Amino acid sequence: MSQTGYPGQQAPPNRGQLRIYLGSAAGVGKTFAMLGEGHRRQERGADVVVAFVETHGRQHTADELDGLEVVPRARIPYRDTFFEEMDLDAVLARRPEIALVDEFAHSNVPGSRNSKRWQDVEELLAAGIEVISTVNIQHLESLNDVVEKITGVPQRETVPDAVVRAADQVELVDMTAEALRRRMAHGNIYPAEKIDAALTHYFRAGNLSALRELALLWLADKVDEGLQRYRAAHDIHGTWEARERVVVALTGGPEGETLIRRAARIAARSSGGDLLALHVTRSDGLTGANPAALAAQRHLAESLGGTYHQVIGDNVHEALLTFARAENATQLVLGASRRKWLSSLLTGPGVSMRTIRDSGDIDVHIVTHAQMGRGRGLPKSRGGLPLRRRLAGYALAVVLAPLLTAILAILRNELNLTSDVLAFLLAVIAVALVGGFLPAVLEAIAGSLLLNFYFTPPIHKFTISQANNALALGVFVVVGLVVSSIVDDAARRTKQAARASAESELLVTTAGSVLRGQQALPAVLDRVKEAFSMDSVTLLERTPGRAGAPRGPAAGWIAVATSGEHPVPRPEDADVEVPVTDNVCLALRGRPLPATDRRVLGAFAAYAVAALEQQRLTAEAEAARPIAEADRMRTALLAAVSHDLRTPLASAKAAVTSLRSEDVQWGAEDHDELLATADESLDKLAHLVDNLLDMSRLQAGALSVFPRPADLEEIVARSLDDLGPAAKTIIVDIPDDLPEVGVDPAILERVIVNLAANALRYSPRGKPPLLTASTLGDRVELRVVDRGPGIPEEDRGRMFVPFQRLGDTDNTTGVGLGLALSRGLTEAMDGTLEPEETPGGGLTMSLSLPAVPGPARAVAGGPEPGRPGPGGPGGTGASGHPAGENPEIPAATPVLRDPRGG
Repeated sequence: MSQTGYPGQQAPPNRGQLRIYLGSAAGVGKTFAMLGEGHRRQERGADVVVAFVETHGRQHTADELDGLEVVPRARIPYRDTFFEEMDLDAVLARRPEIALVDEFAHSNVPGSRNSKRWQDVEELLAAGIEVISTVNIQHLESLNDVVEKITGVPQRETVPDAVVRAADQVELVDMTAEALRRRMAHGNIYPAEKIDAALTHYFRAGNLSALRELALLWLADKVDEGLQRYRAAHDIHGTWEARERVVVALTGGPEGETLIRRAARIAARSSGGDLLALHVTRSDGLTGANPAALAAQRHLAESLGGTYHQVIGDNVHEALLTFARAENATQLVLGASRRKWLSSLLTGPGVSMRTIRDSGDIDVHIVTHAQMGRGRGLPKSRGGLPLRRRLAGYALAVVLAPLLTAILAILRNELNLTSDVLAFLLAVIAVALVGGFLPAVLEAIAGSLLLNFYFTPPIHKFTISQANNALALGVFVVVGLVVSSIVDDAARRTKQAARASAESELLVTTAGSVLRGQQALPAVLDRVKEAFSMDSVTLLERTPGRAGAPRGPAAGWIAVATSGEHPVPRPEDADVEVPVTDNVCLALRGRPLPATDRRVLGAFAAYAVAALEQQRLTAEAEAARPIAEADRMRTALLAAVSHDLRTPLASAKAAVTSLRSEDVQWGAEDHDELLATADESLDKLAHLVDNLLDMSRLQAGALSVFPRPADLEEIVARSLDDLGPAAKTIIVDIPDDLPEVGVDPAILERVIVNLAANALRYSPRGKPPLLTASTLGDRVELRVVDRGPGIPEEDRGRMFVPFQRLGDTDNTTGVGLGLALSRGLTEAMDGTLEPEETPGGGLTMSLSLPAVPGPARAVAGGPEPGRPGPGGPGGTGASGHPAGENPEIPAATPVLRDPRGG
């Protein structure tokens, strides 16, 4: 089965065509078919090359390569080994007419030009090279999760459906499940040692049948797309019954669910049939459809595998048929009319009868339901004008008729009956414009009587002697009634349109509140309370475990959210009750509402439920966020420490094993060196584990911090002692009058050790790091300054992300936790840690800590013995060593690495 491009889908000029062989599973013969097509094209004189083909050790497939030119593959290094990929540049340089590229969804090795092979194919197509490729159904993005549910095997490599759908030709390589399993058993797909496992897991008969059906249905959809393009290009409007498509017409009435289920059963009788639910909205926006009912019916249609559509049209039956023909529908499902027999008799055939009359070759099903014949009778005469205007119209009619009669009687000798009729007709129109239909009817009746009595021969009698005069009076009455009706209807529609506009604006605003998601549910309830002038609005939900319980005093309800005072505890206590689902109800207290308001209120109720679901989903997402973050952290830890734990363990193990060896007699110097190596490695391991545990505690919020007033200079002194001899070069400049800081001394000591060790690591010889402190308001700032290479500004945002190594190519220890852990520990003490650019190059880490109010610490008269003093070139470092030396940091010191070095 193949799908070929139809007119209207031609490839762009100079662009190659793409042909894809689609298979339901590995081993159906896609690659074999692709190579066979390559041989056929070559025999017809085409220039064909094999850009990439994976035989998977299958001899029959390998034999098909004979006689075809194969472009050598590119060898790409990755993780200390080489991988072979398609050499895109070589194929582009060779520029054949046709390139055979296997495994369309393949992910390229990192370091390749493109991450996916289908992106490589796009470059070949853009260069004008025709490509023939292969793909399995499980690699399509839209079906990835479905295939995983069927087979239990996640698919790592996917390709967007749109890329495959854009192919000029897609041909299905089909094979029954039984035949594929026989091919597997014969050893034609996998090696012998893998056959049993494959047949009992992925290649089970049920799995293969399901995958085959997915492939057939997906390709049928693509074929249908091409068919629709062909029909549109050739202006074909008739129905081609290539596939059953059932359109069900919805009005938003209570019969909608019955119609949808009946249409779904009709569509299900034909395998692969489509269900399309359609609602026609009038262009003026004046519709009696219940938005909440339409939303529920849309949900039902989609749950039954159908789709929901909405079109605009004043002529409902024409809109239905136009949509059905555009979708190549074969059947239409409509509900029997809800109008009463008298209304049908007076207003003519309804939508269903008109649809049947004009349906042509589309079958129309009229479905009976419980609501048929229960609709409205004749339309009621309801004015659209306010009471004050109607009263003004009556007053004008009472005054205008006698006044006009008196004036025309005076002018009797100058005017004829025609002029008199026109004058009274003008009066009817004026009354209609002011007061509407009924006052205008009163004016028309009064006018006809007055014309008959005062101006129609014989005068002063209610008789008419001439037929022409009788016709004039009759026309006058008819015209007056028609004009009055039109004016009244226009006023009513203007009022309805204004109301519809206000409702639409209100609903759109509320929908925006729901979509924005911030306090959506309270916003919806507040809007309902304001819009309908209610005292309170409450969203009620049945208590858990009471689903399906009868409604009434025994039913348990809880208020999920409320707006206003005096919330409603139960639906029966509300002035207005709007059931949304069996377990959710919107209850309003204040005043009863008319039916027109209840219709809009139904839409608000649906918004409220949507906002409630959104609120709960957000809460669940927030609750799951720490779990997801912890899982991400665990995954990153496992990935990051695989090397860093192994290295010190291996060193310590090798040293201890060597010491215990009886084959070699170690000298005293060698013995001491091996012990030092073991000690170094175990120290590294201990500090690495400490860092990981601290980071885990920070992420879990379980780190215990005990802040108390402490002397910063003492903490710095202990920190530098922890660094050992390497700290002798660090220049310390801490003022004597510095206030105490409110910190946990042990934690701050670890932070300073980390920052100072990083500064030592990156400070060049002759430019020692500097530790300086100062006060700023109620904060104490400690700066650790180095003159090293610094970090580019664009990378500084990544400095505090765990497991980042910025620019360290010879890193052998650490997992990139240094500054991430330091910032976390600092923030746990209500401090901040930020990078600053050092003037003249380098990096300054600014540590801001809360100061303790009170007098400055005592001044002892200068630096303590053995402590670093103020430094500078030629100054004195720790223990009196000359500043400017920069010995290597012993590996055994507790160093937490900067992200620049892991």
